[in-house]
Amino acid sequence: MGLPMALKLHQAGHAVLGVDVAEDCLELARARGLEATTWHDIHPNQDVIITMLPTGKHLLEVIAALYPKLKADTLHLDCSTIGVDEARQMHEAAKEHGILCLDAPVSGGVMGAEKGSLTFMVGGTGAAYDQASSLFEIMGQKSVLCGAAGAGQAVKACNNMLLAISMIGVSEAFILAEKLGLSPEALFEVSSQSSGQCWSLNTYCPVPDQVEGAPSNNNYQPGFSAALMLKDLLLAQSAAEQNHAITPLGAQALSLYQQMVEAGHGDKDFSGIIQHLQ
Repeated sequence: MGLPMALKLHQAGHAVLGVDVAEDCLELARARGLEATTWHDIHPNQDVIITMLPTGKHLLEVIAALYPKLKADTLHLDCSTIGVDEARQMHEAAKEHGILCLDAPVSGGVMGAEKGSLTFMVGGTGAAYDQASSLFEIMGQKSVLCGAAGAGQAVKACNNMLLAISMIGVSEAFILAEKLGLSPEALFEVSSQSSGQCWSLNTYCPVPDQVEGAPSNNNYQPGFSAALMLKDLLLAQSAAEQNHAITPLGAQALSLYQQMVEAGHGDKDFSGIIQHLQ
């Protein structure tokens, strides 16, 4: 997701330095016209740093090395999906070093990043959000300041739990329709225009050839992998347990995606849960 986001900023006239630890990702960025290097070469006078890392552990390791090098009032936007507590640790570290920071996870997947239709869920101060809003407008279609430090990650946990549940529901509906002798086209035509409509159906349908650009049309190549969905569900269930929230469907979604990943399909798009259920 980071590459199309970076390209949007580059196309809008910003000087962008792409950063990754994987050489193939750096080569891909260079092929698309970006300057790209390892994060150790980030210049201390950068005005804005945007991170999107696999886990909170990775993020905390990076900022421990990076924050002391940055000038005061550098703006840091973290678009990773991590735990609320880890996001709050980032905000505390930023405050110690005079850095403005926002936790700003995204929704929309690779398709959304390429189309510029991402939604940013943001936690932090109003002052930092005001500085970042023009960047959010370039990379996506909507940003919402959800509250103080960690609020963006809190919303992301709730949103992705809902996304997983809805994708499983859509998949079950298509499986039942097939058993009843219905064509997927018939169910899609009705449900996508009636009370069953949702993003998992209308934009990201798990049955091939119903929605243009859906990973189901490309053998469930991600997209947003099942392994990443499992990570997000683990974060959501951890938050639910810590805060005594009753989320039985979230727990069931976690169990099903755990099974899918353990069966060796973690690299498939999360909409491939339909194949697991079949």
